[in-house]
Amino acid sequence: MSRVTSITAVALLIGSLTVSAFAEKIAPNTLGVHEKKAGWTLLFDGKDISHWRNYQKDTIGDGWKVENGELSRKDKGAGDIITKKQFDAFEITLDYKISKGGNSGLMFHVTEEEKKPWQTGPEIQIQDNVDGHDPQKAGWLYQFYSSETDATKPAGEWNTLRVLITPKKCVHWMNGKQYVEYVKGSDDWNERLAASKFSKFPKFGVATKGHICLQDHGNPVSFRNIKIREVK
Repeated sequence: MSRVTSITAVALLIGSLTVSAFAEKIAPNTLGVHEKKAGWTLLFDGKDISHWRNYQKDTIGDGWKVENGELSRKDKGAGDIITKKQFDAFEITLDYKISKGGNSGLMFHVTEEEKKPWQTGPEIQIQDNVDGHDPQKAGWLYQFYSSETDATKPAGEWNTLRVLITPKKCVHWMNGKQYVEYVKGSDDWNERLAASKFSKFPKFGVATKGHICLQDHGNPVSFRNIKIREVK
């Protein structure tokens, strides 16, 4: 076999492995072989909520229910929930299903130094873009970075939100479409912060490590397939 042929064969092998990795069919709330090798772990497996607790509490409110493999904000008394573990650089992916006109959010680098998690942790908006009342759309970084793209599916259907958070680059994807890219703490970030409602909270966006939060905004919302990978 010639050197060129050998290189071509290796390239084809790598290509086939890459294709097989993406072609792997993975059931909701489970990890595939390639995900495990890449360091992904489950924050919710469809049954276990031991990775979560209410903000500034040790337990989870009764308004959160685990049914049919979904973690759902069903009733009053749910409250914002956060991961017990804190994360600095990471990649997270989850499926969410929002109610008609509903609103929720995913926050990161949350600390428990203020009354509300959004007073310290930046929020990635989750809402029904059609009948929701907030001008900040799903997948945007609330009052910071927006996207002209709307790849969301209608209320009642599953959407997949993927987020990468690192000191050098942060990126959001919605249903496979890239929305925004930014650097937390950059000059551009600080200018936007100064112009936002969060400027009056001295702890906002300061922490480089913190909890991940799922917001109770008073509307029904369901989550599943919550996976995270720490980035070194």
